[in-house]
Amino acid sequence: MTDPTAWLADRGWGVLCHWLGIQPNPDGSGGMTAEAWNAQVDAFDAEGLARQLESAGAPYFFITIGQNSGHYIAPNATYDRFVGIHPSKCSRRDIVADLYEVLHPRGIELLVYLPSGAPAADPIAVERLEWEWGFATPAWGVHRTGKRLAAFQRKWEAIIRDWSTRWGPKVRGWWLDGCYFADEMYRHDDEPNFRSFAAALKAGNPEAVVAFNPGVLTPVVCHTEHEDFTAGEISTALPECPGPWVERNGHKARYHVLSYLGEDWCKGRPRFPDELVVGFTKHVAEKGGVTTWDVPIGRNGLIPEPFVRQLKALGASGLGNRHRA
Repeated sequence: MTDPTAWLADRGWGVLCHWLGIQPNPDGSGGMTAEAWNAQVDAFDAEGLARQLESAGAPYFFITIGQNSGHYIAPNATYDRFVGIHPSKCSRRDIVADLYEVLHPRGIELLVYLPSGAPAADPIAVERLEWEWGFATPAWGVHRTGKRLAAFQRKWEAIIRDWSTRWGPKVRGWWLDGCYFADEMYRHDDEPNFRSFAAALKAGNPEAVVAFNPGVLTPVVCHTEHEDFTAGEISTALPECPGPWVERNGHKARYHVLSYLGEDWCKGRPRFPDELVVGFTKHVAEKGGVTTWDVPIGRNGLIPEPFVRQLKALGASGLGNRHRA
Protein backbone atom coordinates (compact mmCIF):
# COMPACT_ATOMS: atom_id res chain seq x y z
CA MET A 1 0.00 0.00 0.00
CA THR A 2 1.35 3.42 -0.97
CA ASP A 3 2.24 5.70 1.93
CA PRO A 4 0.46 9.05 1.35
CA THR A 5 2.83 10.79 3.78
CA ALA A 6 6.10 9.68 2.14
CA TRP A 7 6.56 13.06 0.43
CA LEU A 8 6.00 14.84 3.76
CA ALA A 9 8.61 12.70 5.50
CA ASP A 10 11.05 13.30 2.65
CA ARG A 11 10.80 17.03 3.27
CA GLY A 12 11.17 16.75 7.04
CA TRP A 13 10.11 20.28 7.98
CA GLY A 14 8.09 23.24 6.83
CA VAL A 15 6.51 26.54 7.78
CA LEU A 16 3.06 27.68 8.90
CA CYS A 17 1.77 31.25 9.06
CA HIS A 18 -1.40 32.48 10.74
CA TRP A 19 -2.31 35.20 8.26
CA LEU A 20 -5.60 36.50 9.62
CA GLY A 21 -5.23 40.13 8.61
CA ILE A 22 -7.85 41.49 11.01
CA GLN A 23 -7.30 44.91 12.55
CA PRO A 24 -9.79 47.62 13.54
CA ASN A 25 -11.12 49.98 10.90
CA PRO A 26 -9.48 53.41 10.71
CA ASP A 27 -12.63 54.93 12.23
CA GLY A 28 -12.03 52.96 15.42
CA SER A 29 -15.20 50.88 15.11
CA GLY A 30 -13.27 47.68 15.67
CA GLY A 31 -15.09 45.87 12.87
CA MET A 32 -14.01 44.82 9.44
CA THR A 33 -16.10 45.61 6.39
CA ALA A 34 -16.02 43.42 3.32
CA GLU A 35 -14.38 46.29 1.45
CA ALA A 36 -11.64 46.64 4.06
CA TRP A 37 -11.09 42.89 4.14
CA ASN A 38 -10.76 42.67 0.37
CA ALA A 39 -8.28 45.55 0.44
CA GLN A 40 -6.11 43.63 2.92
CA VAL A 41 -6.36 40.44 0.87
CA ASP A 42 -5.52 42.29 -2.35
CA ALA A 43 -2.39 43.71 -0.69
CA PHE A 44 -1.09 40.25 0.29
CA ASP A 45 2.31 39.84 -1.38
CA ALA A 46 2.27 36.21 -2.49
CA GLU A 47 5.32 36.59 -4.72
CA GLY A 48 7.33 38.26 -1.95
CA LEU A 49 6.41 35.50 0.52
CA ALA A 50 7.36 32.84 -2.03
CA ARG A 51 10.77 34.47 -2.50
CA GLN A 52 11.32 34.44 1.28
CA LEU A 53 10.37 30.77 1.59
CA GLU A 54 12.56 29.87 -1.38
CA SER A 55 15.53 31.76 0.06
CA ALA A 56 15.12 29.78 3.31
CA GLY A 57 14.86 26.44 1.52
CA ALA A 58 11.43 25.74 3.04
CA PRO A 59 10.04 22.53 1.47
CA TYR A 60 6.37 23.17 2.28
CA PHE A 61 4.10 25.91 3.57
CA PHE A 62 0.79 26.04 5.48
CA ILE A 63 -1.51 29.08 5.23
CA THR A 64 -4.60 29.72 7.35
CA ILE A 65 -7.81 29.93 5.32
CA GLY A 66 -9.36 31.84 8.22
CA GLN A 67 -10.10 31.44 11.88
CA ASN A 68 -12.59 33.10 14.26
CA SER A 69 -13.45 36.40 12.58
CA GLY A 70 -15.57 34.91 9.80
CA HIS A 71 -13.31 36.41 7.12
CA TYR A 72 -11.63 33.93 4.77
CA ILE A 73 -8.89 34.25 2.15
CA ALA A 74 -10.78 32.64 -0.72
CA PRO A 75 -14.30 32.66 -2.17
CA ASN A 76 -16.76 29.99 -1.07
CA ALA A 77 -20.28 30.06 -2.53
CA THR A 78 -21.46 27.29 -0.19
CA TYR A 79 -20.41 29.28 2.88
CA ASP A 80 -22.20 32.35 1.54
CA ARG A 81 -25.35 30.34 0.87
CA PHE A 82 -25.50 28.97 4.40
CA VAL A 83 -24.47 32.15 6.24
CA GLY A 84 -26.23 34.71 4.05
CA ILE A 85 -24.00 37.69 4.85
CA HIS A 86 -23.82 40.22 2.01
CA PRO A 87 -21.39 41.41 0.89
CA SER A 88 -19.52 38.20 1.58
CA LYS A 89 -16.85 37.92 4.27
CA CYS A 90 -15.05 35.51 1.93
CA SER A 91 -12.55 37.43 -0.17
CA ARG A 92 -12.90 37.96 -3.90
CA ARG A 93 -9.24 37.06 -4.41
CA ASP A 94 -8.16 33.47 -3.84
CA ILE A 95 -4.88 33.70 -1.94
CA VAL A 96 -4.56 29.90 -1.78
CA ALA A 97 -4.69 29.58 -5.57
CA ASP A 98 -2.34 32.53 -5.98
CA LEU A 99 0.16 31.02 -3.54
CA TYR A 100 0.16 27.78 -5.48
CA GLU A 101 1.06 29.64 -8.66
CA VAL A 102 4.19 31.12 -7.07
CA LEU A 103 5.16 28.24 -4.75
CA HIS A 104 4.77 25.30 -7.14
CA PRO A 105 7.44 26.47 -9.65
CA ARG A 106 9.80 26.78 -6.69
CA GLY A 107 9.16 23.20 -5.56
CA ILE A 108 7.37 24.28 -2.37
CA GLU A 109 4.27 22.25 -1.47
CA LEU A 110 1.13 24.04 -0.26
CA LEU A 111 -1.07 22.96 2.66
CA VAL A 112 -3.88 24.73 4.51
CA TYR A 113 -5.11 25.25 8.08
CA LEU A 114 -8.78 25.54 9.06
CA PRO A 115 -10.68 25.32 12.37
CA SER A 116 -13.16 22.46 12.76
CA GLY A 117 -15.87 24.84 14.00
CA ALA A 118 -17.69 27.95 12.88
CA PRO A 119 -16.01 31.36 13.36
CA ALA A 120 -16.64 32.03 17.05
CA ALA A 121 -16.48 35.84 16.75
CA ASP A 122 -19.22 35.97 14.10
CA PRO A 123 -22.60 35.47 15.82
CA ILE A 124 -24.51 35.36 12.54
CA ALA A 125 -22.32 32.56 11.19
CA VAL A 126 -22.50 30.68 14.50
CA GLU A 127 -26.30 30.79 14.47
CA ARG A 128 -26.84 29.96 10.81
CA LEU A 129 -24.28 27.17 10.76
CA GLU A 130 -25.89 25.74 13.94
CA TRP A 131 -22.64 25.71 15.88
CA GLU A 132 -22.16 25.45 19.64
CA TRP A 133 -18.91 25.54 21.56
CA GLY A 134 -17.70 23.85 24.74
CA PHE A 135 -15.92 25.73 27.49
CA ALA A 136 -12.13 25.54 27.81
CA THR A 137 -10.57 25.20 31.24
CA PRO A 138 -7.29 26.95 32.15
CA ALA A 139 -5.42 23.64 31.96
CA TRP A 140 -6.43 23.02 28.32
CA GLY A 141 -9.03 20.47 29.30
CA VAL A 142 -12.53 21.06 27.99
CA HIS A 143 -16.04 20.68 29.36
CA ARG A 144 -17.96 18.48 26.95
CA THR A 145 -20.84 19.90 24.99
CA GLY A 146 -22.62 16.57 25.07
CA LYS A 147 -23.92 17.29 21.57
CA ARG A 148 -23.15 15.75 18.23
CA LEU A 149 -23.99 18.89 16.20
CA ALA A 150 -24.75 16.79 13.13
CA ALA A 151 -26.50 19.64 11.30
CA PHE A 152 -23.45 21.85 11.76
CA GLN A 153 -21.10 19.09 10.66
CA ARG A 154 -23.03 18.52 7.45
CA LYS A 155 -22.84 22.22 6.61
CA TRP A 156 -19.14 22.48 7.50
CA GLU A 157 -18.31 19.42 5.40
CA ALA A 158 -20.13 20.99 2.44
CA ILE A 159 -18.19 24.24 2.89
CA ILE A 160 -14.90 22.34 3.07
CA ARG A 161 -15.82 20.27 0.02
CA ASP A 162 -16.37 23.50 -1.92
CA TRP A 163 -12.84 24.71 -1.15
CA SER A 164 -11.29 21.28 -1.67
CA THR A 165 -12.79 20.83 -5.13
CA ARG A 166 -11.90 24.43 -6.00
CA TRP A 167 -8.20 23.81 -5.31
CA GLY A 168 -7.92 20.15 -6.29
CA PRO A 169 -4.34 18.80 -6.31
CA LYS A 170 -2.91 22.26 -5.64
CA VAL A 171 -3.42 21.65 -1.90
CA ARG A 172 -1.40 18.70 -0.60
CA GLY A 173 -2.76 18.63 2.94
CA TRP A 174 -5.10 19.94 5.63
CA TRP A 175 -4.58 20.63 9.36
CA LEU A 176 -7.92 20.87 11.19
CA ASP A 177 -7.84 22.73 14.50
CA GLY A 178 -10.14 22.39 17.50
CA CYS A 179 -11.27 18.76 17.16
CA TYR A 180 -11.63 18.59 20.93
CA PHE A 181 -15.06 16.93 21.23
CA ALA A 182 -14.25 13.84 19.22
CA ASP A 183 -16.31 11.35 21.23
CA GLU A 184 -19.44 13.47 20.95
CA MET A 185 -19.03 14.71 17.40
CA TYR A 186 -16.93 12.34 15.30
CA ARG A 187 -16.55 8.86 16.78
CA HIS A 188 -19.71 7.36 15.32
CA ASP A 189 -20.35 4.50 12.91
CA ASP A 190 -22.85 6.54 10.91
CA GLU A 191 -22.13 9.84 9.20
CA PRO A 192 -21.30 12.60 9.93
CA ASN A 193 -18.14 11.28 11.54
CA PHE A 194 -14.38 11.33 11.12
CA ARG A 195 -14.72 9.31 7.92
CA SER A 196 -17.08 11.77 6.23
CA PHE A 197 -15.03 14.70 7.54
CA ALA A 198 -11.87 13.29 5.95
CA ALA A 199 -13.75 12.56 2.72
CA ALA A 200 -14.84 16.20 2.46
CA LEU A 201 -11.25 17.36 2.96
CA LYS A 202 -10.04 14.99 0.22
CA ALA A 203 -12.90 15.66 -2.20
CA GLY A 204 -10.70 17.65 -4.56
CA ASN A 205 -7.51 15.68 -4.00
CA PRO A 206 -7.82 12.07 -2.77
CA GLU A 207 -4.05 12.05 -2.17
CA ALA A 208 -4.16 14.99 0.25
CA VAL A 209 -2.98 14.25 3.79
CA VAL A 210 -5.11 15.34 6.75
CA ALA A 211 -4.67 15.80 10.50
CA PHE A 212 -7.25 16.51 13.23
CA ASN A 213 -6.02 18.46 16.25
CA PRO A 214 -7.05 17.26 19.75
CA GLY A 215 -5.18 20.14 21.43
CA VAL A 216 -1.80 20.35 23.13
CA LEU A 217 -0.99 16.76 24.11
CA THR A 218 2.33 15.12 24.90
CA PRO A 219 3.18 12.51 24.01
CA VAL A 220 1.78 13.17 20.55
CA VAL A 221 -1.24 10.99 19.72
CA CYS A 222 -3.02 9.72 16.65
CA HIS A 223 -6.48 11.24 17.13
CA THR A 224 -8.35 9.04 14.64
CA GLU A 225 -7.87 6.23 12.18
CA HIS A 226 -8.93 8.65 9.45
CA GLU A 227 -5.93 10.98 9.69
CA ASP A 228 -2.69 10.57 7.78
CA PHE A 229 -0.34 12.53 10.03
CA THR A 230 -0.59 13.69 13.61
CA ALA A 231 -1.61 17.27 14.35
CA GLY A 232 1.08 17.26 17.05
CA GLU A 233 0.42 20.69 18.56
CA ILE A 234 3.09 21.43 21.18
CA SER A 235 3.99 24.65 22.96
CA THR A 236 6.76 25.07 25.54
CA ALA A 237 7.99 21.47 25.57
CA LEU A 238 9.84 19.87 22.65
CA PRO A 239 9.19 16.13 23.05
CA GLU A 240 11.32 13.21 21.98
CA CYS A 241 10.25 11.68 18.69
CA PRO A 242 9.56 7.93 19.19
CA GLY A 243 9.78 7.09 15.49
CA PRO A 244 8.01 7.64 12.18
CA TRP A 245 4.57 6.48 13.29
CA VAL A 246 1.96 6.87 16.00
CA GLU A 247 -0.65 4.12 16.16
CA ARG A 248 -4.34 3.98 17.02
CA ASN A 249 -6.35 0.78 16.70
CA GLY A 250 -3.83 -0.65 14.26
CA HIS A 251 -3.76 2.50 12.10
CA LYS A 252 -0.44 4.32 11.69
CA ALA A 253 -0.24 8.09 11.30
CA ARG A 254 2.99 9.86 10.39
CA TYR A 255 4.61 11.49 13.44
CA HIS A 256 4.37 15.27 13.02
CA VAL A 257 4.71 18.15 15.48
CA LEU A 258 3.68 21.78 15.15
CA SER A 259 5.15 24.51 17.36
CA TYR A 260 6.19 28.16 17.13
CA LEU A 261 9.55 29.83 16.68
CA GLY A 262 8.34 33.10 18.24
CA GLU A 263 7.39 33.85 21.83
CA ASP A 264 3.91 32.53 21.15
CA TRP A 265 1.81 31.59 18.15
CA CYS A 266 2.42 34.05 15.28
CA LYS A 267 4.08 36.75 17.38
CA GLY A 268 7.14 37.87 19.29
CA ARG A 269 10.84 37.46 18.66
CA PRO A 270 12.66 34.16 18.03
CA ARG A 271 12.69 32.24 21.33
CA PHE A 272 15.36 29.66 20.46
CA PRO A 273 18.93 29.83 19.18
CA ASP A 274 19.38 28.52 15.66
CA GLU A 275 21.30 25.50 16.95
CA LEU A 276 18.36 24.32 19.04
CA VAL A 277 15.88 24.74 16.19
CA VAL A 278 18.12 22.87 13.78
CA GLY A 279 18.95 20.17 16.33
CA PHE A 280 15.34 19.44 17.29
CA THR A 281 14.16 19.43 13.69
CA LYS A 282 16.99 17.06 12.76
CA HIS A 283 16.13 14.77 15.69
CA VAL A 284 12.54 14.43 14.49
CA ALA A 285 13.52 14.03 10.82
CA GLU A 286 16.14 11.38 11.57
CA LYS A 287 13.45 9.34 13.35
CA GLY A 288 11.18 9.62 10.30
CA GLY A 289 8.98 12.38 11.69
CA VAL A 290 8.16 15.87 10.48
CA THR A 291 8.27 19.31 12.14
CA THR A 292 6.26 22.38 11.16
CA TRP A 293 7.32 25.75 12.59
CA ASP A 294 4.87 28.61 12.98
CA VAL A 295 6.37 32.06 12.34
CA PRO A 296 4.81 35.53 12.44
CA ILE A 297 3.62 37.16 9.25
CA GLY A 298 2.83 40.79 8.47
CA ARG A 299 -0.38 42.21 7.05
CA ASN A 300 1.49 42.46 3.74
CA GLY A 301 2.08 38.70 3.74
CA LEU A 302 5.79 38.86 4.50
CA ILE A 303 7.68 37.08 7.28
CA PRO A 304 9.75 39.35 9.59
CA GLU A 305 13.45 39.23 8.77
CA PRO A 306 14.66 37.67 12.08
CA PHE A 307 12.52 34.62 11.34
CA VAL A 308 13.63 34.46 7.71
CA ARG A 309 17.20 34.29 9.01
CA GLN A 310 16.31 31.46 11.38
CA LEU A 311 14.53 29.55 8.65
CA LYS A 312 17.60 30.01 6.46
CA ALA A 313 19.65 28.31 9.18
CA LEU A 314 17.30 25.34 8.91
CA GLY A 315 17.58 25.33 5.13
CA ALA A 316 21.37 25.57 5.27
CA SER A 317 21.48 22.47 7.49
CA GLY A 318 20.44 20.30 4.54
CA LEU A 319 17.12 19.34 6.06
CA GLY A 320 14.30 19.14 3.53
CA ASN A 321 16.60 18.33 0.62
CA ARG A 322 16.05 14.58 0.57
CA HIS A 323 13.30 14.90 -2.04
CA ARG A 324 15.73 16.75 -4.32
CA ALA A 325 18.40 14.06 -4.12
